[in-house]
Amino acid sequence: MSAKTHLFACLSDNYGALLHDPASGATAAIDAPEAAAVDAALAATGWKLTDILVTHHHHDHTGGIAELKKRHRCRVVGPLREHDRIPLIDVDVREGESVNVGQVAGRVLETPGHTAGHISYWFERDKLAFVGDTLFSIGCGRLLEGTPDMMWTSLTKLRNLPGDTLVYCGHEYTKANVAFARTVEPGNAALVARAAEVDELRAKGLPTIPTTIAAENAANPFLRADVPAVAAGVGLGGEPPVKVFAAVRARKDKF
Repeated sequence: MSAKTHLFACLSDNYGALLHDPASGATAAIDAPEAAAVDAALAATGWKLTDILVTHHHHDHTGGIAELKKRHRCRVVGPLREHDRIPLIDVDVREGESVNVGQVAGRVLETPGHTAGHISYWFERDKLAFVGDTLFSIGCGRLLEGTPDMMWTSLTKLRNLPGDTLVYCGHEYTKANVAFARTVEPGNAALVARAAEVDELRAKGLPTIPTTIAAENAANPFLRADVPAVAAGVGLGGEPPVKVFAAVRARKDKF
């Protein structure tokens, strides 16, 4: 039986997600922004928390760990490179290592840039990727601890996942990201279509995620730094993709 997911809003603009294995009953929270929101999601689904899979150390992704671990006695999995910055980690993981939630098998992808040790979780068989704050719908995370080269490498790793992979990110930023992206690549038909879709979803109070790798590859300028139209959009036609990416990210920081 395939894995099940449950997306929920928390804090001011965060998303939390539960990943559930119906065969074993195991359930993981992807990050733990706040304990009350995770517990409400568990109550709504009837699932029992067995694991917390942490993507990075920022408090809006880890603030609920201590309370949840105390209440549910769950296992906390997190990036080896951020062990000392994340509370109560039981299992450290790094690139290529396996992470199972019951019988649901995943793999760790190191995706630094937003933070130095950021990781993502890819569940290939179930076509799911939980990417924290590395990749957003039509955006990417700020380079708070990494370099453009580091983040471009991470984003390239994610964009090379199968196109039908569902992508769960940590925040609802899509409407603002679309507004910026259209200043870079205004002629992108996929982006124009995504803008209309996002407007409709947000008008109904609905989330804009999950998205897919294919949809992001078609419309997200941060994944398209090697596309001539994006390079031209920031006045860097013919320049290396990482230089184009750095310029797009710098523009977004000031947008």
